[in-house]
Amino acid sequence: MKQTKDVIKKIKQNIADQDSTDLRTYIIDQISNMDKMNKSNKNRKKVTIGIFGRSGEGKSSLLNAVLGERYLLPSGSSGACTAITTQVEGNLSDSNYTAEIEFISKEEWDSQLKGLLLDLSDKTEDRNDDMTKIAIEKITALYGANAFKKTLEELKKDAKSAKIDELLLMKKKAISNANSSSFTEEISHFIQHSRSNPGNWYWPIVKSVAIKIPNPLLEHIVIVDIPGTGDCNKTRDSLWKSKLGECSVVWIVSAINRGTTDEDPWEILKHCVYYMTQAGECKSINFIFTKTDDIDPEEYIRNEWPSEEEKPYKDLKTACIRKRNICSKETVKESFENSKLKKKMTLNIFTVSTRAFFDKTLHMELIDTEIPKLQDVLKSLNNSINKDLARDYVNEAKGILSLIKSVQSETNNVVQTEVHNKFEQNLCKALEKLGWQFDMLRCVLEKCLSDGVEESERLCLTSASSVISPNLPHGKGGFHKILKALCTNNGYHWSKAWSTDIDLNMELAQHMHTNIEEEFDSIFPVYYKTGKSVQEQIEKFSIIQSDSEHPRASMFYHIDNFIKREDIKLKMELKREVIERKKEIYLSIKTTIKEAMVPYYEKAAKLHGTGSMKKMQNTLTEAVENLKHDMFEQAKEEVLKKFRDLEQHIKDTLESGLQRSILLLPETGKIKLDVLEDIKELDNLLQQLCD
Repeated sequence: MKQTKDVIKKIKQNIADQDSTDLRTYIIDQISNMDKMNKSNKNRKKVTIGIFGRSGEGKSSLLNAVLGERYLLPSGSSGACTAITTQVEGNLSDSNYTAEIEFISKEEWDSQLKGLLLDLSDKTEDRNDDMTKIAIEKITALYGANAFKKTLEELKKDAKSAKIDELLLMKKKAISNANSSSFTEEISHFIQHSRSNPGNWYWPIVKSVAIKIPNPLLEHIVIVDIPGTGDCNKTRDSLWKSKLGECSVVWIVSAINRGTTDEDPWEILKHCVYYMTQAGECKSINFIFTKTDDIDPEEYIRNEWPSEEEKPYKDLKTACIRKRNICSKETVKESFENSKLKKKMTLNIFTVSTRAFFDKTLHMELIDTEIPKLQDVLKSLNNSINKDLARDYVNEAKGILSLIKSVQSETNNVVQTEVHNKFEQNLCKALEKLGWQFDMLRCVLEKCLSDGVEESERLCLTSASSVISPNLPHGKGGFHKILKALCTNNGYHWSKAWSTDIDLNMELAQHMHTNIEEEFDSIFPVYYKTGKSVQEQIEKFSIIQSDSEHPRASMFYHIDNFIKREDIKLKMELKREVIERKKEIYLSIKTTIKEAMVPYYEKAAKLHGTGSMKKMQNTLTEAVENLKHDMFEQAKEEVLKKFRDLEQHIKDTLESGLQRSILLLPETGKIKLDVLEDIKELDNLLQQLCD
């Protein structure tokens, strides 16, 4: 990068002495943008890693170990709160530990508090114990022991209420400290709680926490602790779903003593796949077994050691740890190979011990803790992004040099006109060809959507009934409260007691999703080529004829080089845009259905008293019956509209960007600056980066 920066610095110094022209202005602007790209943290590429796992599985301890900060985040043993989306990234500005804590609105909390007290007042046999437990937990955390027995008026008069209102009205609170221990202590009251010392633990009113720490491992990485379950707070619920869509990697964390048989991590992942793949950008799963040092060697040898293998006679614990690690990895790999996830993501498996990583008295080899392997994963991600950034920077510099060189040859107006006309004609042809490709993709998508509409209209009442009036297994009571919560939350509720999410909108959208899934994955693949993806159509787009080769000294050689660099830059911008719009396109099916159903959810949520559950069920069933002829067709049209909008945006971006570049070629205003050797130097540097 230093070589390239020196070249750019030389150009910047010399360009100021040139006559003022559109070309000179363009080059100065491009150099300015390069400086911003190099300096600004906001413009840096980031990889988002989402971490899943139940409370007590060792998520916080894992993150602390990987970052080399043993007590940075509170662990489950210290009362960590798992309902909050916590984001951790690198502080590249200074050596401080910082946190931005965002609170829900005062209106949201006032409404939620009334709902919590209402849940607590339900003394019927059919009450929802899950929601009662949540209500006690939240009120106790904020107001102290036995506060859940108080009335709303009594809580409002409580001395702690003033501090709660103060935080809610602040909306956001910033914390910064150069000392990690002091920082941890400062943020503790917002991300954990204490059952032995309740009161003044503010996680129930926290929407999210964004932490930045001075650690090079997080140079280009954002780690998000995903709660893994929904929340009765709508804002917090929608936040973790949006974060899922940003994850390109997920870490599933499970204690090894129950990880191979525990279905919970897979269930959490199962109900999140929608937000991570078609509606997201996830490419890879890292399944991480924790607490590998927690083993009784004699018990393991007696119960688990393969009978056909010779039993170890020395260093029993290490031998048993290694054997269990191998067996656990094989079991998870087999589960993954037999799952649908295999078609969508890659899998890596780790077996870690955070305790042994920090505590050398356990005499466990550092390599056996596998924490260094996870650190290497982060280093590799950072190196890859740094390489991409360096390549982008060098490409940008080479484009500027090629532009300067292209205008240093003597040309007349006829040559200028020929150059402009050639590229304008090629641009028209390329845009026309791109339009044909999009027409084909749209036709395929429309056919799948139409099939989905037909199937949805036929089966929607059955689908809705499975959510609205399920056949409840023995012991699963309190459904009227669950249905009420679902209506209050516009069709979605996570049941902690049932360990599952209940989503009527998703259930209604399932047939459309199923019908488009295969083709949608081909049009918008996450990590592989299909031959017909939108991204591949963009990559094929070119206004330089493949058979046009010119001598290196030729003006046309440098013109083509400049156009290629501009072309690459535009395509890089579009790549990110395609991913974001792809998410919107897929989500629009469920969103359209939800918007159509909202008035009925609101109507059902207001029903109460004797027979209210039956009335809610009837209201929702009637809604589906009344809406089915229009709702699914509207969802189809919304997908196609957003797809057409994407096509138009791609065409407009390529056309306007390349036309602007074409008009600079070749300009009559000359720039007296020898850049030929610099171009050769950058060519060599690009080759090294590619190698």
